Amino acid sequence: MAEADLDVVIRSLAKQQNKTLMEAAKKRHAKFMGLAAKANDKEAKGRYKQIAKDTLLYATAAARRLHVTADNAADSYARSMKKAAEQISAKKPVKKKKS
Repeated sequence: MAEADLDVVIRSLAKQQNKTLMEAAKKRHAKFMGLAAKANDKEAKGRYKQIAKDTLLYATAAARRLHVTADNAADSYARSMKKAAEQISAKKPVKKKKS
């Protein structure tokens, strides 16, 4: 990865974080659905199911925000590097005069 572009690294790290976040959310969802199945009364069952639903909803929203933030950072870095490369190539070499 010595020559890897930083924008690619940023995107891959965000992808890993999203995957980890969604795996944890699915485990938490399964936990609450299990509690809902074991609940004795209808009110508790509904409450656990709602918590499970909200868990996935909020995790999805967080993953989306994380993805958008990473995309913005990667795009910003790529634009900066492109602009810096253009500025370097725009400068003309200075000719030295012989004395």
